[in-house]
Amino acid sequence: MARTDSSSIRKAWLEPMLGLAALAITTFFALYLLDRFATGGASPNGAAGPFGQYFFFDQDHVTDAVAGLGTMVAAVLGIVITVVSIVVQLSAERYTGVTSMFFRDRTNIRVLGFYIVACVCGVWVSLSLKADFVPRATLLMMLLTTIVALVMMGPYFAYVFRFLEPSSIVARIQRDAVETVRRGSQGDGGAIADAQAATLAAMEELFDITSNSISGKDKIIASRAVDALKDLAVRSLPHKKTAHEEWFRLGPSIRENPDFVAMDPESRRDLEERRTWFEWKVMRQFLGIYNEALGGMRDICYLVAIDTRYVAEAAVEHGDEELVEVALRYLNSYLRATLNAKDVRTAYNVLNQYRLLVEALLRAGDHRHATTAVGHMKYYAHVSHDLKLPFVMETVAYDVAAVCQLAHELSSPVEEALVRVFLEIDRAEEGRSQEQALKGVRKAQAKLASYYLSVGDEARARRIHDDMANEPLARLRAIRGELLAVESKDFWEIIDRGRNFEYVPEPQRTAMRRYFTWFPGLDDEPVSAPPRTARSPDAVPSAPPSTSAPLASEDDR
Repeated sequence: MARTDSSSIRKAWLEPMLGLAALAITTFFALYLLDRFATGGASPNGAAGPFGQYFFFDQDHVTDAVAGLGTMVAAVLGIVITVVSIVVQLSAERYTGVTSMFFRDRTNIRVLGFYIVACVCGVWVSLSLKADFVPRATLLMMLLTTIVALVMMGPYFAYVFRFLEPSSIVARIQRDAVETVRRGSQGDGGAIADAQAATLAAMEELFDITSNSISGKDKIIASRAVDALKDLAVRSLPHKKTAHEEWFRLGPSIRENPDFVAMDPESRRDLEERRTWFEWKVMRQFLGIYNEALGGMRDICYLVAIDTRYVAEAAVEHGDEELVEVALRYLNSYLRATLNAKDVRTAYNVLNQYRLLVEALLRAGDHRHATTAVGHMKYYAHVSHDLKLPFVMETVAYDVAAVCQLAHELSSPVEEALVRVFLEIDRAEEGRSQEQALKGVRKAQAKLASYYLSVGDEARARRIHDDMANEPLARLRAIRGELLAVESKDFWEIIDRGRNFEYVPEPQRTAMRRYFTWFPGLDDEPVSAPPRTARSPDAVPSAPPSTSAPLASEDDR
């Protein structure tokens, strides 16, 4: 302990002080010796021209000016330190780690060092004047140094203010953390332990910034901090392949972190074996942010889901299947928290990101994770049904139908498995039926069947028909009428997805009419859509307003 304290004192005090003093003394004596052996110490008598006369330093007249130069630089240093201290302190009260970040910045260190060296040189210069010797070059350099010290105050204050802007702090934390990962993951045991601690601290600093911003309703800074966490995870992925194996172990500097301490020992071992502790911790921060923003700042919840998808897509690109698993688990956790809070709008948007991720997995050929993810979506559809959130179940049905359609377009080998899961979404337990939710699922099934018919895959359309065969004719007639009544793909209000769930494009509309002729007793005459309840995240209808019931507000839901 004593040795550690001694080393800390040496690095924090002795080395900077000796370094600055040595630089100041060296600068002064270099100029002083120049005067002794080159300039002669004074201007020759009868100096000609305005410049020669101005720089003719007469010992009788320059003594007071020399003392003033040193005093002026000291005064400027006092102003700089006062202003900077106040601004840094105000930022440090809001964002942790600002002070250490300020003193790690090379520009700040160089500017403060310049002022200190100038002050020390001013002291030496004031004692260098003699009755028969005036160090002209030294005085000239001191004059220029004082001028620079004065005019540099304005630009330096502007730099400090930019440095302490929240967006700059966030970007710097993220950039430094990525560099720490790059260097630390390639190092030895001690370097790796230090890098792990530094990156963990960076994640928690970003979490604190986001949490404080959410509390203060500062959406811009919260969004940038969330994006910084995402960038930290994504930009660290390329270094993962060349990282030392020790990097993926929970070192002593991070093992005592509460998030890891709270885990089951077997789960910690799994993180090490799967080489995902770093990304797991990033998403753990995402989950904390999500829970804090849920209900109070929905846009941050949407952004967390978007950034989780970006991380998963980057993992697919780098072939990191274990990270894809982690991302899916956290997306599931977001949905669970959202459904428990009965926040329909947030669930609607998170499911949109979930569907986009599944589509990306299909395009990348990751069929196993795509099938697993669709199974999770079906599970949360059933959970939402139990919680009496019919629109969420309906949303899942339309999203899985879109996934099945993409699987057909890509000739995916898991298309059959996806269709099977799709047809299980409406499997509600007896006695817990919710008419509107099940009706919405049937609409999604009819829409997918019409797609299969339009592309010539009658077998799968027949399979969906068989699943709907026992539906009452009145419900089938209503489903057909409501789907065919929607004539525009664009919703008449601004919504996050921008598309109307129930819009059926051509030539699917023709195929849909044919599809409904397969049901005995259901004629093919045009049927107008009856008035019905709004269908959207805030209970918005899919038919035109003139044929719909009044919109239900978010508070009503």
